[in-house]
Amino acid sequence: MTGSQALGSPVPREVGTELRRVVERWGQLPLDHALSHVARVRVLVQSLADRAAAAGGVASSVVPDLGPATLMDQLTVMVHDASAAALTSTLVADLARLRRELA
Repeated sequence: MTGSQALGSPVPREVGTELRRVVERWGQLPLDHALSHVARVRVLVQSLADRAAAAGGVASSVVPDLGPATLMDQLTVMVHDASAAALTSTLVADLARLRRELA
């Protein structure tokens, strides 16, 4: 573990901070605005799932669409998986871009 990671988590602190900002922003969106961004968030979730699967040498599978209420949970899991697979080089930028798009 490095000083930039929370105890017991593979997620670097700066990635966790940006993820928290995205989740908070999502929670502030009116439903119609959130619904207009579901596809964009799902693209990132699936991309992270695909990259983590490839890094682990396993076949990728489609992340199920469980609706907008669970989308931030799915994003959180995929960020955790990507971090555990050491795929953090673009996570801060990816999450920051998503947060700006949600504005």
